[in-house]
Amino acid sequence: MAIRGLLFDKDGTIIDYWRTWVPVNRQAALFAARGDAALAAELLQLGGQDPETDRITPGAPLAAGDFMDIARAFAAHPSVASAEELVAGIARIFVAGGATHTTLIDGAPAALAELRRRGFRLGIATNDSVAGIEASMAQHDILHLFELAAGADSGFGSKPGPGMVHAFCAATGLAPAEVAMIGDAVHDLAMGRAAAVGLTIGVLSGTSVREDLAALADLIVADIAELPARPELASA
Repeated sequence: MAIRGLLFDKDGTIIDYWRTWVPVNRQAALFAARGDAALAAELLQLGGQDPETDRITPGAPLAAGDFMDIARAFAAHPSVASAEELVAGIARIFVAGGATHTTLIDGAPAALAELRRRGFRLGIATNDSVAGIEASMAQHDILHLFELAAGADSGFGSKPGPGMVHAFCAATGLAPAEVAMIGDAVHDLAMGRAAAVGLTIGVLSGTSVREDLAALADLIVADIAELPARPELASA
């Protein structure tokens, strides 16, 4: 069955993770630490970000989790409030920070527009919130290209569950076998596998390296700017 729909992760796939979220992660950790810089550094480590180098552990809460995953990681420290007390503040910081720092992957707008021109149905599936999608993407004038923009709070569940793929299929009338799932994290590709999509595509523009994605990816590219040149996506 031919691929007719492309479901994209957001951060690390469309949005440049490093330029957008590394400073926001630091703000969230400092919030959870109530301004204690030394404690914030420990919380970054718990979330998966090295406070010295800013490198991110693939699949860690700060790389692939939703706001509650991040809150739980921080709350594992005995000096920090509970996850339930932290999560709303963390969400606010990520929405505001996403709007402030948002940067697209180089070449992303042109690639997405070309894929849409070829007739592909496009969607977004992210563990960010719906408000976070709007905050980090609206100013780039590309949201109109997507028929569905689902977040972890959209009611379809979060990754790696298959719910957001099912929602995209319901919105477009496509079968899972007609959909390609595209993302930079194991969670993205695992969601695609769980939903039995026709193609899983890993990108190396986010927090994962090739070895992290190889077991779940049918295809691995440097970033989504390469997709229009792929023979698998010549036309919908």
